[in-house]
Amino acid sequence: MNRPNETSSVSGFILLGLSTHPKLEKTFFVLILLMYLVILLGNGVLILVTILDTHLHTPMYFFLGNLSFLDICYTTSSVPLVLDGFLTPRKTISFSGCAVQMSLSFAMGATECVLLSMMAFDRYVAICNPLRYPVVMSKAVYMSMAISSWVAGSITSTVQTSLAMRLPFCGDNVINHFTCEILAVLKLACADISINVISMGVANVMFLGVPVLFIFVSYIFILVTILRIPSAEGRRKAFSTCSAHLTVVVVFYGTILFMYGKPKSKDPLGADKQDLADKLMSLFYGVVTPMLNPIIYSLRNKDVRAAVRNLVRQKHFKQ
Repeated sequence: MNRPNETSSVSGFILLGLSTHPKLEKTFFVLILLMYLVILLGNGVLILVTILDTHLHTPMYFFLGNLSFLDICYTTSSVPLVLDGFLTPRKTISFSGCAVQMSLSFAMGATECVLLSMMAFDRYVAICNPLRYPVVMSKAVYMSMAISSWVAGSITSTVQTSLAMRLPFCGDNVINHFTCEILAVLKLACADISINVISMGVANVMFLGVPVLFIFVSYIFILVTILRIPSAEGRRKAFSTCSAHLTVVVVFYGTILFMYGKPKSKDPLGADKQDLADKLMSLFYGVVTPMLNPIIYSLRNKDVRAAVRNLVRQKHFKQ
C-alpha cells in the first residue's frame, strides 16, 4: 500500500459535473448564473446598508454583514467553476487549483457554522438579558466573536485540505462533482483514508454538532423568555427580532446536515456511482441558501427594509 506522504502522480483532476446529463447543463447554467447574480446583488446591498446606515451599527447587523460577505465569498469560490463546467465538457482543474478551491469553500462553510451560533448568542442576550446587552455585547466582544469565527473556519479548512491533498492519487482523476468537494476527492485516493474520515468526524462535531446544540439551547431560553412576556404585541416584537436568523439557521443547517452528517469513506465501486440527487443537493446548499439569506432578512426584518428604502431614495435624489 502507498504511504500517505507519497507524492501524487496526478497533476490535475477532471470535474464530471453534469456531463453525463448534457440536456440539463444549459438549463442549470442559466439558473445558476441568475442565482449567482441575485446573491451578489442581495448580499452586496445588505453589506452596504449595514455599513452606511448608522441605525444598523449594532452587533446583530455587524454579524449580518459578515454573513453576507461570507455568502459572497463562498459562492465566488465555487460558482464560476461550476458555470465554466457547464460550458466545458470534462472540465479540468490543476492539483493546486483544486486544493485552493477546496480550502476556500471549506473555510467559508465552517466559518458560517460558527458565525450563526454567535448570532444566536447575540439574540439570546438581547432577549433574555436586555439590560446587560450593551455591556455583554460591546464592540470589542462582538468583533472578537466574528474574528474567532473566521479564524476557526480557516484553521479547520487548512487541516482538512492538507490531510486530503497529501494523499496519493494514483490513477483515477475524475471527480464526480461540480467542484473539488472534499468527500468526492477522498474517494479517488489510493491509500487508507481512515485518518481523513476521523478528522472529518471531529470537524463535524465541532462545526455542526456543537453549534447546532448551542443554537438549540439558546432558542429554548429565548422561547421561554418570550412566552413570559405578558402582551401579545410584546411577544410578537421579541420573536420578530430573531425570526429571520432562525429561518436562516433551519435552511442552512438542514441542508448541510443532510449532506455532511456522516463522513463517507472511499467507495470501492468507484467515484462514478455518486447519485445525481447528491450533486444537486450540494448545488442547492452552495447557491440557493446564500441567495435566500438576504431575501429572508429583507422580508422578515423591518429595519433592513427601511435601510434599503433609504439607500434607494438617496441614490435617486443624487441622480
